[in-house]
Amino acid sequence: MCNNRYGNRGYGMRHEHFSRSFGPNREYKVPVNIVKSETSYELLVFAPDRAKEDFRISVKGHELTVSYELKQEGEENRNWIRHEFSKTSFERTFMIDQTVDTENIQAEYQNGILHLTLPIIPGSEKPSQEIRIN
Repeated sequence: MCNNRYGNRGYGMRHEHFSRSFGPNREYKVPVNIVKSETSYELLVFAPDRAKEDFRISVKGHELTVSYELKQEGEENRNWIRHEFSKTSFERTFMIDQTVDTENIQAEYQNGILHLTLPIIPGSEKPSQEIRIN
């Protein structure tokens, strides 16, 4: 059960804005854009200044997981004048359905964007239907 400033709202109704914590122990949520075309889903993960070798992408059942493990390279010993951003490890999981061809997912990292292409199996999508209100 969730209690937020709007009162008891039931399971899964927590507003992300009000559950954020600040400081060194906060959980970082990397920004992601998802676009659907007729042939694929495009997942764009904003992760600048990372090494592509440190990304991990996996599919297990109906979950696609994108993660990055930061390898510390002595940044803590720097004499910072101002330190407003830093790299950090992250993990994001997305639910995918049976219309995605998981065998042919492609990934490319360029200009700070991890671009995943999740092809849609032709003919696997159900046509949309209109539901009438009584």
